Formats: sequence, structure tokens, C-alpha cells
Amino acid sequence: MAQPRPDQTEPEETGAPAEAAGHLSDHTGDPPDEKDPRAAARGASTAPGETPPGGGSPTGAEAAGDGGGAEAAGDRPPSLWRNLDYLYWWTGNGLSTLGTSVSMIAFPLLMLWATGSAAQAGTITGLQMLGKLATLAVGGALADRVSRRAILCLSSLAEALAMGAVALLVYRGDPSIPALDALALASGLAAGLKNSVAAPVLRRVVPKEQVPDATAQMMGRDMVVQLVGAPLGGLLYTVGRWVPFLFDALSFLFITVSSLLIRRPLGPDRAPGGEQRPGLVAEMRDGVRMIRRSEYLVFTLVWGAVLNTVAQGLTLLFIVLIHHRGGGPNAVGLASSLAVVGGVVGAVAAPNLIRSLGARRVLTLAAWTFAGSFALVALVPQPWQIGLVMLLGMTCMVPINVVTESYEVRLVPDAYVGRVAATSRFCFQAVQWIGPLAAGVLADAMGAPSATLLLAGLMVLLALALPFGRRHLAVLDIPLAEVEELPAPTAGGPAPNRPDAPGGQEPAGPPADDVLTGPAKGSP
Repeated sequence: MAQPRPDQTEPEETGAPAEAAGHLSDHTGDPPDEKDPRAAARGASTAPGETPPGGGSPTGAEAAGDGGGAEAAGDRPPSLWRNLDYLYWWTGNGLSTLGTSVSMIAFPLLMLWATGSAAQAGTITGLQMLGKLATLAVGGALADRVSRRAILCLSSLAEALAMGAVALLVYRGDPSIPALDALALASGLAAGLKNSVAAPVLRRVVPKEQVPDATAQMMGRDMVVQLVGAPLGGLLYTVGRWVPFLFDALSFLFITVSSLLIRRPLGPDRAPGGEQRPGLVAEMRDGVRMIRRSEYLVFTLVWGAVLNTVAQGLTLLFIVLIHHRGGGPNAVGLASSLAVVGGVVGAVAAPNLIRSLGARRVLTLAAWTFAGSFALVALVPQPWQIGLVMLLGMTCMVPINVVTESYEVRLVPDAYVGRVAATSRFCFQAVQWIGPLAAGVLADAMGAPSATLLLAGLMVLLALALPFGRRHLAVLDIPLAEVEELPAPTAGGPAPNRPDAPGGQEPAGPPADDVLTGPAKGSP
């Protein structure tokens, strides 16, 4: 549903694999020419002494300022597909996601085969989710204080070992259920740490003006991977019950390799002047304070958490609806495939829509169309028609994510991006379980069509909240390339102006540290 320039910093420490110390970099040197707004917009991609994304050496203004990885004045940045660091990141994550999609199918099948219990199949999936949730927040703080490259390598290796151990236990026959549960939990704990680093690393390998394109490309990739992963998981499971888990274990090695191949420093940068960093808990609190000082971040955090919960409920109800309309497993598979196709279409279209229509219009139109798809899916009579409506819904869902995540990346300074992204994910995952649970209860009580219409009503309220929250979303009226980073929070004293409104002016309303007292706000 992922911020003025910081002060000059020391080069990052060295140590850990390939470096010492994924969304941002600190920016130093002279400010861009104020007469050239495009130059100002390009600022903020490369830390001092870094190589621009895709290789090469910074020269001229790029070396002195903060336009690393950006194009020369007046030129568009090169295609992301020519950025080798991005290609390593995109490919490594894609292959790892494919392995995860395979094991997500294999784990429930294994539990049903070993125990015959659907509850146990749900338990092992739930343990993985709880593991991720447990380490997301602390992982975000770690991503802003220790080597992100080391976190990526070690957490991916831990996941590989956990899945390799599962494959070994299954290969030997009659695996211990508590042991499998423990390994699933361990895999989730490592995944939470790895996911908390993804946003800061993306910011380091991609110029900020290209973040919408990168976000859309990765979402489209993941949609295709899900489309391939489910049938592949079933196929590998028929070859041997242990094979999908070995496949997943090997897939995690690609993230380790890709993170070592990335040439740019992934951060974080060393604190200026060698000053001592605050404790881990204090830094986690600073991440929350960074969110609070931006009305946009607070609004999209709450709004997106509610949206994510409603969408999770619909995910369950659309399966119930297909069954209610007389469809079987094949109909569910067809409808799911159509929904994934819609996600791919949305990912391809999102960057161009944002550039042509503006971020606010895209967010508003997508929210209303998504709400309409909720109502329509409850009314169409045939399972294949449900699939077509889901295609429309997912086509709109992806641009919502691209808008909210791209502006978050642009706003949050490098020193805080790990904590902010992890806090957002923690909030979303902490409440998303309510969606399927409530949807199931409502479907039993009032029928699947009526329950779906009720969720459509909740989605209409979310769409209505966008114009009422216009002041909180003022930053969406600024072209993404011209959005300035938020200032770092300071202990005590008045909060500086927030660049959340056009022209960098502080919007009318409460001071930054009092934002939470205003209307409820959230980001998918």
C-alpha cells in the first residue's frame, strides 16, 4: 500500500561483506541551480563519492552535488534496464520471490499430507507471517545503523538454511511437525529482517525520479512470479515432496549473490563527525517521529492500513463468491490468473498515468474504480465474470501502491527510510488479518454477496476520505521529481516547515509534532 537535504556526512564505514556499515542516500555539496527546477528535482540520489546507478564515475556537478545517477541537465535519466545495479537487484529478488511462491503452495500441501489437518496447514503459514511481523520494526532500525548489505546476505542465508533443513527433513520421511513449525517461524524471522532492508536498498540503486518506474516494474514482476509460482509449486511437489523446499532454499542464494554484485554502497552512512548513535529503541522512536512530522505519511499510513485490511477481506470473499456461483477449483484458478493479469497491466500503466494525469488524480480514480469493482463482483452471475471484475480491481490496486510508495521514498531521508518503511509494513501486517476473519464471519452471517457489498461500502468511505484529506495529500500536487525531503526530527524545539504542500510551504493546520491529533490517516 514505501523529505530538505540532510547535512553532509562521512563516507560509510567498511566492514561486513563488501562494506562496513534498501530506499535512500544522503546528499551533500552545493545545492542545484535554483533557476533550473529539473536540476533541483534531480538532486538526491548519490551519496558522497558514490558511483551513479548502473556504474560509471560521478563527474562535475554530479560529484559535487546530489544528482548521482541522474542525467545531465535537460536530459532524461537512462533506462532502468541499463542500470546494472538495478538489474542485479531486480533479478535476485524476482528469483527469490519465485522460490517463496513455490514453498507457499508446498507448505500447506505438506501439512495436509502429514497430518490431514487444515488447521495445522494454516498454523505453519501463520507462524511464517508472525515471524515477519516480529522482526520488521527492529529490522527497519537496524537497516539505518548497520550494513544493509550484510543484513541482506545474512538474512537470505538464514532463510536458505531454514528451507534447506525443511527439504532434508521431508526427504528423510516422517518429518517432525514441531520442527517444521519452528523452521517456518525461523524463516519468517529472517524474512522480516530482509524485507526491512528492501526499501533503503532500492533508493540507493535507483535515482529518485525513477522510483515510480522501478516500483511498478517490481510489482509487475511479482505478479508474473505469482502466476508462475503456484502451478510450479504443485508440479515440483508431485516430483518429490522435498523438491519445492530445496528449490526455495536455492532461490534465496540469488539475493545474496545479487547484493554482493551491486557496486554502489548500500549504506547507511556514518554519523557526521563520528558522533555516537542513539540506542536501537531510540532510533525506532525517531522513525515514528519522522512519520508524525509529515501529514502525508500519517494519512497514507492509516488510510493504507484500512485499505489493505478491506482488500484482504475481498481476497477471501471472491473465492467464496465463485463457490456460491457454482464454480470449482479450476474456476478459482482462472479468476486468480485474471486478477494477476490485471496487476501486471496496472504495473505497466502506472508510471505513465502518474506522469500524464498527476498523482492525485491517479490515486482518486483508482480508489473509486476499485470500490466499484467491489460492488460489481457481488452482482455478476458467472465465475468467469468474477475473474474479469477482479482483473479490473487489480489493475487499479497497483497504481494506488505505486503513488503512495513513490512519494514516501521521495520524502524520507536515507537515514530514516529503513525505520519508516518497516513501521509502515508492521502497521499493515498487524491489522490485515482482521480482513479475512471479518469477511468470513460476515459471509456466514449474511451471505457472500451481501458481505461483499458491505466491503464495497467501506471502500467507498475510503475513496471519500481522499478529497476530505486534501490538505494532508497536498504533496501529491507536486511533481515527484520536485518533492523535497523532510528534515530530520530534532529533540525539542519548534518543528521546521514541512515540504508537504506545493512550493514547499507549510500547509495550514497543527504543528508537525501534533499531526496525530488531527483526522485519522495510513499507505498500501
